[in-house]
Amino acid sequence: MVLYTFRLMITGRQVRAARALAGWTQPDLATAAGISVIAVKNIERGISDPRQSTIAAIERAFRDKGVVFLDIDDGGEGVQLRE
Repeated sequence: MVLYTFRLMITGRQVRAARALAGWTQPDLATAAGISVIAVKNIERGISDPRQSTIAAIERAFRDKGVVFLDIDDGGEGVQLRE
């Protein structure tokens, strides 16, 4: 059994930056993560309090595309492509 640890929150700015790295539109992310486009828009605007399962789905979709999220402990909040 593989266990994944997801951070409790990623920022809307990180989601927008990750979409840019992945070359995705909001509908592309919504499809890849299995969530609604409205949910993506609200997360990016910072006007929603998404469930942990929604954040996990977003992170999984980006991880499959080679994008990883960084936090303060990784040298600053951001995103990067895996090498």
